[in-house]
Amino acid sequence: MTSLKIRKIGNSLGVVLPADDLARKQMQEGDQVILSHTPSGYRLDVYNADIAEQVEKGREMARQYKDTFRELSK
Repeated sequence: MTSLKIRKIGNSLGVVLPADDLARKQMQEGDQVILSHTPSGYRLDVYNADIAEQVEKGREMARQYKDTFRELSK
């Protein structure tokens, strides 16, 4: 477990992630990341455009067929 301190970065606040943790997650400077809330805390992952597209298609399908899914869940 690593303790991080919130710091002022320009007009914002942020944390500096240790290099070994970034290497373990295969993250590099300039990468876009996704912060997820989990039951045990937060999760940080590298943004993947292919996965984001698949998730959006799933959400579109869920909206389009929401009544059908509601009936099937009964």
